[in-house]
Amino acid sequence: MHLRSLTWPLLIVGLLALIAVPFFPQLVYSVFVMKTLCFVLFACAFNLLLGHTGILSFGHAAFFGSGAYITGQLVKAYGVPTELGILAGGLVAALLGAVIGALAIRRSGIYLAMITLAISQLVFFFFLQAPFTGAEDGLQRIPRGTFLGVIDLNSDTALYYVVLGIVGVGLWVVWRTVHSPFGQVLRAIREHEPRAISLGYPVARYKVMVFALSAGLSGIAGSLKAIIFQLAALYDVHWHTSGDVILMTLLGGMNTVLGPAVGAAIVSTLNHYLDPFGAWVTVITGVVFMACVLTFRQGVVGELGKLLGTRRSAPPQPPATRPYSTGKPHEPTR
Repeated sequence: MHLRSLTWPLLIVGLLALIAVPFFPQLVYSVFVMKTLCFVLFACAFNLLLGHTGILSFGHAAFFGSGAYITGQLVKAYGVPTELGILAGGLVAALLGAVIGALAIRRSGIYLAMITLAISQLVFFFFLQAPFTGAEDGLQRIPRGTFLGVIDLNSDTALYYVVLGIVGVGLWVVWRTVHSPFGQVLRAIREHEPRAISLGYPVARYKVMVFALSAGLSGIAGSLKAIIFQLAALYDVHWHTSGDVILMTLLGGMNTVLGPAVGAAIVSTLNHYLDPFGAWVTVITGVVFMACVLTFRQGVVGELGKLLGTRRSAPPQPPATRPYSTGKPHEPTR
């Protein structure tokens, strides 16, 4: 059995399990699941760059945190409806991604990664010094409000289904992008960029577009997190968050569509249930990551697909042919 044949059954089972989460509060904390869903969208959006275009960004926390701060400020200070605040957070992050992408793609490899890290640090210090962000205390007491003027988001159950729906739409956008002609061009750029240029594709424009798309979805993920916790924290824009999303993507499998979602779920679960260990959480997570990298070179999902693929029955071997004979007895050589 191939992993692709199991995709839809697993997705249906996973969706049913997610829908049932609010009905079992004694087993699963819905706020924890909502936080995990935010990081699932964040990791899958980041993978549009790393896994499908071959661009390593060390500054994706800039988009995640910008979405959180923009949404929080609009909803809290200006009374903007929650859905418009989330949309604005995504649009501002997409615009920031287009600007950073246009600057970063002038270089490649580690130089591109360092440019994204440097600009991300500029964004971090902006939110640290800006008068409306609360500095190290973060932007607190963000009102949840209502969604579309009907759904009261102060109820964790109502908020949970809104977050689940928005994340589901975001993941569909990622899936549709990967399986579109646009996604095929991105993979061509990843595999052999000079060949894509020789075929006439405007590679620089495609890179800026995927930067903006990835940043916009990351900003929406940050906006949702700010609404859930009613807080836009400085950690959301810190470089540690950029490292976390890279860890999630590599752990789940960057050459798959939903592999980063599995990696995000694993890392979030480890951080949640290992919280009593304090500072040792980072050490334990690092050990788990190293073990998985050494054991699962293609990530959890990629290695699982490889394992299922090797279990398929091998094609029958053709029968051995007899050597050509003239009908005369063989004469030994002298």
